[in-house]
This record gives sequence, C-alpha cells and structure tokens, in this order.
Amino acid sequence: MQDSHEERESAQASRRSIVFDDIPSPDFADVVIVSIPHEVTAVLQDPAWWAKQVFNVESAPNWVKLLLGLRQTLVRLIGVSPAQSSVFDVDRVQNEEALIAADDRHLDFRATVAVDPQARLLYVTTAVQLHGWRGRLYFLPVSVLHAPVTRSMAKRAVSRAFEPA
Repeated sequence: MQDSHEERESAQASRRSIVFDDIPSPDFADVVIVSIPHEVTAVLQDPAWWAKQVFNVESAPNWVKLLLGLRQTLVRLIGVSPAQSSVFDVDRVQNEEALIAADDRHLDFRATVAVDPQARLLYVTTAVQLHGWRGRLYFLPVSVLHAPVTRSMAKRAVSRAFEPA
C-alpha cells in the first residue's frame, strides 16, 4: 500500500492538462508548480479566480511589467501585433482548470491554471504552437523567460491571495 506522499506524487505525475486537447504536439510546453504555504488558512478551489490572480498584469512584479511592456513595443519590428488587454482572460473552466487561449498569425497559445487544495499546489500549464519565422523569432527570448516570469507571477498571486493565520 502506498503512503499519502507516494499517492500525491502519483496523482501529480498523472495530471494531464486540457491545453493538450487544443495543442497535442506543441513546439513549447511547460508546467510551473508553486506551493501554497501552510500558513495560508484556506485554499480557494476556483481555477478561474486563480487564473485572474496569476495573469493580473497590473499586480505583476515590476520586472515582469517591464518585460511585458518591452514585448509590446518590440513585436512590431517583426510584424506581430501588440497583445490586447484581454489576452489573458479566461475562456472557460473545464475539468477543474481555467483555460486561457489566444491564437495569432505567429503562434497559438494555451495556458491553464489549476489548484490542488489538498496538496497545496498551484499549477500553470502552457502549450504553444509556433507559426512561421515570426513565431520562431518572437519565441526565442520568450522561451528563455517564460518559466521565471510565470513562476514569479504565480508566487505573487499566492502571496497576495491570502492573509497568514
């Protein structure tokens, strides 16, 4: 019989995100997992609420805001339109995940946010399908910065979301 730690690891390893329903063979994919501290008294289970917290650009760390602002300016140089303010809006909630979807001529983007209140973990899963040279050129710096930016935004969401006990 497995102990609870092994069961939790097995459940986490078998988690499959709905991002792969839309993009089954992505050019880029990652999962950022952030723990929710035990000092937090309650963990909300609403993935749409969590997605809004994680992708709230106004509450992002200053260095992330700077990078996103830089992105908005530089993409024009390769013929990519700046992102609309609604790019990180939740499209739907399915299977305990909030899905954010954006398609453009240079790439298709999917991200989900899910929370496991028992394991006290927040998951942000991303899948990207690149289109043409613009997508590949655009995504060169993004691929390097994506995980630290996403992790920073998820950690900020956790720290803002709750008052310690």
